[in-house]
Amino acid sequence: MSGANSKLGLLPEWNLDDLYKGPDAPELSRDIEKCFTDAKSFEQRWAGKLNEELLKPDGGDFALSIQAYEDLSELMGRIGSYVGLYYYGDTSDANRAKLYGDVQQKLTDASTPLIFYTLELNRIDDAVLDAAIESNPAIGHYRPWLVDLRKDKPYQLEDRIEHLLHEKSVTGYSAWNRLFDETMSSLRFEVNGQELAIEPTLNMLQDADGAVRKAASDALAKTFAANMRIFTLITNTLAKDKEISDRWRGFEDIADSRHLANRVEREVVDALAQAVTDAYPRISHRYYALKAKWLGLERLENWDRNAPLPETPQALISWDEARETVLSAYRGFAPEIADIAQEFFDKNWIDAPVRAGKAPGAFAHPTVPSAHPYVLLNYMGKPRDVMTLAHELGHGVHQVLAARQGALMASTPLTLAETASVFGEMLTFRSLLAKTTDKRERKAMLAQKAEDMINTVVRQIAFYQFERRVHTERAQGELTAERIGEIWIEIQHESLGQAVHINPGYETFWTYIPHFIHSPFYVYAYAFGDCLVNSLYAVYQNADEGFQQKYFDLLKAGGTKHHSELLAPFGLDATDPNFWQKGLSVIESIIDELEAMEN
Repeated sequence: MSGANSKLGLLPEWNLDDLYKGPDAPELSRDIEKCFTDAKSFEQRWAGKLNEELLKPDGGDFALSIQAYEDLSELMGRIGSYVGLYYYGDTSDANRAKLYGDVQQKLTDASTPLIFYTLELNRIDDAVLDAAIESNPAIGHYRPWLVDLRKDKPYQLEDRIEHLLHEKSVTGYSAWNRLFDETMSSLRFEVNGQELAIEPTLNMLQDADGAVRKAASDALAKTFAANMRIFTLITNTLAKDKEISDRWRGFEDIADSRHLANRVEREVVDALAQAVTDAYPRISHRYYALKAKWLGLERLENWDRNAPLPETPQALISWDEARETVLSAYRGFAPEIADIAQEFFDKNWIDAPVRAGKAPGAFAHPTVPSAHPYVLLNYMGKPRDVMTLAHELGHGVHQVLAARQGALMASTPLTLAETASVFGEMLTFRSLLAKTTDKRERKAMLAQKAEDMINTVVRQIAFYQFERRVHTERAQGELTAERIGEIWIEIQHESLGQAVHINPGYETFWTYIPHFIHSPFYVYAYAFGDCLVNSLYAVYQNADEGFQQKYFDLLKAGGTKHHSELLAPFGLDATDPNFWQKGLSVIESIIDELEAMEN
């Protein structure tokens, strides 16, 4: 089924039948029941017996326990993926919301008997487990997962506490996440007499008419302010919830749990954040001063930040054109990549139209290895939407290639999960730029890319700094909406510079960033990925044959290797203090070229 738009063409809507035929499908009910029975059987078979099995010759039947645990993870992942995607298609639908909530509760209950497994694994003596990994290939296959699991060992709590936290998650942070999603999807913004959802309203901030941009910005600020109490409560509650969890688990820094999940060292992230912060004057401050000049303004207003340049073509880009643009760029790099991406279009793995109640933004959901990823977009025909398509398809291709690692090891840490997506954007941009001969068009394209990179690197590190400030102050007591707004404005001033005038009302714009709610401190992964890809692309441009195979190997590895192992074949090292400057210099070079065009 496709959504029609006369200017954009037929926009695809995803077909979730590869997961389940519908919310009433008997297979869905059957699999939910199977989760309960299989989890209980698993607990009866393995609880208290893991060490005993490992002490048998070659690790006994220990490998069978991991395989059974992986099978259960796969089954629960399939169910959770389906109800999540079905819900995101229309979060305003009460029946979808009920199904999502009910199934989440059932999955939490069904998985409770499994909690013992990873806790018991981490009580096994390291020498015993290492010997079993070496002696039994079936156990050795799961070595990366077992090694990663051991990194969580210092932060595990007593079994009954882990059970309690697990069961209460449905009424704890998960409930607050759902409240945020449903509230945000239900908001309406009045722009010039029209009532709009958030995505079309945000899209107006890219309109060529400054009056339209201002009207959209004013509407966003007005509605955010009217709902400020609920967003402030959600933020305070989730920040406190995280502080309690971190304190009980023994994390030293407010972002350490995210670093652990990302399998990246705090020092590496600190170096990235510092390098980007130091580069604000050379990148964002300089670029926005240029842009103000191009638009004939003394300073940009905050609603002008993503305004198109006069040189930017205003015609909407049809879906067919967007598809061919991205697939052509992918094919020019490696036909195998394009073939995988093509499947997303041919088999309706993409949901593209803007609809009332649909989740805002864009994402690629990996689902489970036995199925395939799905991509959600809110496609409105802007150049940025084409880059978003390239970005999410990069995720999708990565997820397809990593699926062969199985349910326990396919998932890639966030810092590396952005590699293929940002690389896909770069391929698409470079492909288009190479075909451009008109100087004005080239300037518009370079400016658009500079802005996208600033939004990915500078803006996301500013978000990270904002989160750090909010979570640090929340540890001392609740923050008022005014205080959160003050922190937001202070950080925005630092990152945007004097060339951007921040108007009253912009202090509310922190409210709509979903990553602050769903995945605290996620945002630095975007900057990590962009700087990494800038360095990776430079290697590609100067490489002899063989780069593509190394790139495939990186994507296929999924979560089985540390970032140092994956980057070593390319001669890159994220622990090198100069690494981040290499990535940032690519952004600077684009701004250099734009400045030179003025002379």
